[in-house]
Amino acid sequence: MHDWSKEIEVAIAPLNLSAAREAEVVEELSQHLNDRYEELLISGVGEEQAYGILKHDLTGGKLVAGLKATVRETSAPISIGREKQERLLAGIWNDLQYGARLLVRSPSFATVAILSLALGIGANTTIFQLLDAVRLRTLPVKKPEQLARVAIVNSPQCCTGDFYSSNSDLTGDQWKSVHDEQQGFSAIAAWADTRLNVGEGGEARYAHALLVSGEFFHVLGIQPVVGRLISPADDYHGCGVQGVALSYPFWQREFGGRPDVVGSKLILNGHPFQVIGVAPASFYGLEVGQNFDTALPLCSEPVFSTNLSRPSLMDSPAVWWLAAIGRLKPGWTLERASSQLDAISPGIFAATLPAGYDAIAKKDYLTFHLGALPAATGVSSLRKDYESPLWVLLAMTGLVLLIACANLANLMLARASARQREMALRLTLGASRSRLIRQLLAESLLLATLGTLGGVGLAQILSRALVAFLSPQQNPIFVELTPDWRVLGFAASLAILTCILFGLAPAIQASQTEPGAALKACTRGTTAGRNHFLMRRTFVISQVALSLVLLAAALLFVRSFRNIVNLNAGFQQDHILIADFEFAPLKVMAESQMVFKQELLLRMQAIPGVSSAAEVQMIPLSESGWDGNIDIPGGAERQDVTLNRISPGYFQTMETPLLAGRDFDHTDVPAAPRKAIVNQAFARKYYGGANPVGKVFHDSDAPGKTYQIVGMVKDSKFHDMREDPSPTVYLSFTQSNGPEQRSTLMIRSDESLYSLIPSINRAAKQINSSMEIEYTVFKTQIRESLTRERLMATLSGFFGVLATVLAVIGIYGVISYVVLQRKNEIAVRMALGADRNRIVRMVLRDAAILISIGVVAGTAMTTASGNAAASMLYGLKPRDPVTLSIAIAGIVVVGLAASFVPALRAANIHPVAALREE
Repeated sequence: MHDWSKEIEVAIAPLNLSAAREAEVVEELSQHLNDRYEELLISGVGEEQAYGILKHDLTGGKLVAGLKATVRETSAPISIGREKQERLLAGIWNDLQYGARLLVRSPSFATVAILSLALGIGANTTIFQLLDAVRLRTLPVKKPEQLARVAIVNSPQCCTGDFYSSNSDLTGDQWKSVHDEQQGFSAIAAWADTRLNVGEGGEARYAHALLVSGEFFHVLGIQPVVGRLISPADDYHGCGVQGVALSYPFWQREFGGRPDVVGSKLILNGHPFQVIGVAPASFYGLEVGQNFDTALPLCSEPVFSTNLSRPSLMDSPAVWWLAAIGRLKPGWTLERASSQLDAISPGIFAATLPAGYDAIAKKDYLTFHLGALPAATGVSSLRKDYESPLWVLLAMTGLVLLIACANLANLMLARASARQREMALRLTLGASRSRLIRQLLAESLLLATLGTLGGVGLAQILSRALVAFLSPQQNPIFVELTPDWRVLGFAASLAILTCILFGLAPAIQASQTEPGAALKACTRGTTAGRNHFLMRRTFVISQVALSLVLLAAALLFVRSFRNIVNLNAGFQQDHILIADFEFAPLKVMAESQMVFKQELLLRMQAIPGVSSAAEVQMIPLSESGWDGNIDIPGGAERQDVTLNRISPGYFQTMETPLLAGRDFDHTDVPAAPRKAIVNQAFARKYYGGANPVGKVFHDSDAPGKTYQIVGMVKDSKFHDMREDPSPTVYLSFTQSNGPEQRSTLMIRSDESLYSLIPSINRAAKQINSSMEIEYTVFKTQIRESLTRERLMATLSGFFGVLATVLAVIGIYGVISYVVLQRKNEIAVRMALGADRNRIVRMVLRDAAILISIGVVAGTAMTTASGNAAASMLYGLKPRDPVTLSIAIAGIVVVGLAASFVPALRAANIHPVAALREE
C-alpha cells in the first residue's frame, strides 16, 4: 500500500474544499488509487511503472481535471442567462470528449455497438428512402402542390375498350372536351407513354417516349437547358414528323452532351425527327420509377401506328390512352376543381359515347364522373405494387433495430456494472445523479451518432442495390435516391430514439450506485443488484419475442414464394425464347399479312436447334390482356372471358396438354367456319365440367360472329401466377391475323437460347433487312413478374436470420452473466456433491424460462399482427400453425444452443479455486 495523502492534498488544493470535504476526498481517492495500483500489478505492470501511471493521472492528468469539473459544477453558484448556457454547452462538450476517449480505450465494444446500430439504422433508412422516393417525394417541378390529375373517380371497374398503359385515364374525345370545358386550371395538358425504337433495322433498341400536348412543359413549369421544349405551336392535327425534345440523361448518353445538339436527327421507329431541345437534369417525367428519354407532340402518334387501317388514337372513341394533369388557378382548391369537373361530366360522356358499345356498356359509360386527384407526387404503377410491401419491410427493420438496441442496452448495463467504482467516486466528490446520467447519455449519443452516420452511408449502397434488384432486365426502374430532408430527418430521429432506447436505462441504473458499498467492494466490482439483473432478463425476453415475430414473418414469405415458384402454371417455362418482330416500316398491306407472317414462322421453325415455334398475340404473364364478352346459346348472355389469338402448334410449344378435341391447323382458313379452343375453366363455368367440343358460342360485341369449339386444353396462368384460372378462349391467327404490323413468336429449343439469336437475325434478314426484333427469355419474364414476392422472401428472410442471431447473442450474454454472478453458489453446490450434468441442467433451466416467456409473448404478438401482410401471401394463412411452430422450434433450439456454452463453462468451475477467489 502506498500513502497517497500528500499527493492528493497537493492536487486538490486549487479546489478550495472545506476541511471535512477535503478529508473525505483524500480518503476515497486513496482507496481508489490503491485499488488501481493492485489491478495494474495483477495485469503484469511493474511496481515503478504502475506508480508512475497513477501519479501522472493524479498530478497532471485526467483524473483531477475531471474532479475539478465535477466539483466546480456542483459547488459554484448558479448563474442565469448566457453564462449558464455556455457552461451547459461546455459541459456537454466535455462529456462528449470524455465519451470519445472511453470508446477509443474499448475498441471491441465500440466496434460491435457502432456496427450493430449501422446495420439496424441502415436497413431502416434504406426502406424509408425507397418509400420516400416512391410515395412521399414530390415531383421536381414548379409548385407541385398545385398540380392535379383528371380521371374518372366513381368507377373502380373502368372501362370498356382498349388500354395502352396503366396511366390510360381518358380517350382522345374526352381529353378534347375536358380541355375546352374545364374552369379550375390555369393550364392543362395530356400525355401518354410509349416505347420507340431508336435502332435502324436488326435487333431493336428502345427509348421511353412521352407523347405530350403542347401545354405539357408549361403546366409543369419546366425550362430547357438547351434549345426549347414542346409548345402549343408543335401540337396540331396532322402534324406528322415533328421536333423531339430529349431528356438530360438521353442527351448525355446518345449525343455525348453536345451543346450543338439542336437540329440533329434522331431516328424513332424508322422516322427522322429533329432535336429541338433538352429538358433539365432534375426532370425525369411524371411517372415515378420511369425516366423518359424523348418527348414528342401528341399529334405525332399516327406516325408510329402499326395498324395501317385504323384511325388515329386521338380519333378512336373506345381507346383509353391519355392521362391529364392541370395546374390549379389561384384561389381554386382541389375540391372546387373536382366539383366543376363533376358538373360537366354528364355532358362530356354523353357527347363522347362510343357508337360500338352495346346497351350495357353504354349505360355504364353514362354513369362515369370526372374528378381532380392530387398529383404532387406524380403517378406510378411502382407505387401500387410496392407501397404495401415497403411499409411491411419498414416495420420489420424497425423490429430488427429494437432487437439491436436491446442487445446494446445489455452491453451498456454490463459496462455500467464494471464502471460502478467510477460512478461511486464521482458521487462521493459531489456530482449529482442527473449529472452522471447526462454523462452516460452523452456516450450513448456519441455511439448513436456514429452508428447513424454509418447507417446513412450504408443506406445509399443498399437502396441502389434494391432498385437494381427490382428492375426488370429490359425496363430498368428509375427513382430519385438523393437523400432529402425527410430521409435525413428520419435518420436523425432514429439516432435520438436509439440513444434513448439503449442508453437511458443503463444510465439510470448506473446513477443509482451506492458510493460506500461500491468503493469498499473487491476490485472486480460489485454485483449489479436485483433490479439491474431483472432489466437484463427483460431485454432478453423482448429480443426473443421480437425475433419470433420476425422469424415467423420470414418463414411465411419464404414459403409463400416457394408455393408460387413451384406452382404448375399449365405450361413449361424453360427453353422458350420470345422474339417480337416489328415490321411496320415494311408497310405490309392487311391482305398480305397472313402470308407474310406464315412465311416468317416457317423460317423460324426451320432454324437448326428449334424444336417448335408458334405465334401468340398475348404472352402469358406479360401484364397484357384481351377481355371480351360471349353469349352461350340457351344459357348465359354477355359473359366475360379472356381471349388470346394463337397459331397452330402453340400448345405444343408451350407444352400445355390438349385434353379433348384437336389443335388448330391450316385448314382453319378465313373462309371456313370460325373455330375456338377453350380451357377447363370455361367448360366448368358454362357446361358444368362436361366436354365442350362441338358446342358453339356467339361474340356479344360482334353480332353474327359464331364460333365452334374444336378443342379443350388444361388451365394455365394468364395474367399473373396468383390468379385462379378464368374462362379462356383461344382463336386462330390462320382465320384472322388482324391488321397489326408485328408478330410475337414463342420459340422452344433445348440448346442455349442466346445462341439462337444470330440464326434468327439471319433468317429475318433473308425476308427483309429492315425488320426490327426484340428478344426476351420467357423464364426471365416470369421471374421478373414475381419480383415483389422474391423481394419479400429475400429481405424478410435476411431480417429474420439477423434477428435470430441478435437474440442468440443476447441470450448468450445474459446466461454468461448469470453464471458469473452465481459462480460462488455453483462452487458451493459442486463442493457439496452436485455433478456437472446437474449444473448444466440448472443453467439451461434458467435459459429455458427466459426463452419460454419470450416465446409466449412473441406468439401473442405474431397472432395479433397476422393480417398485416395477408394480401402478399399465396397458399398460406397469416396465422399458419405450421409456420409458427417451425419458428418457435427454431428460436427454442438456437436459444438453448446459445445457453449450452455458458452451461458447460459453469460445469467446469473448480470449486476450491472459485471459493478461494471469493
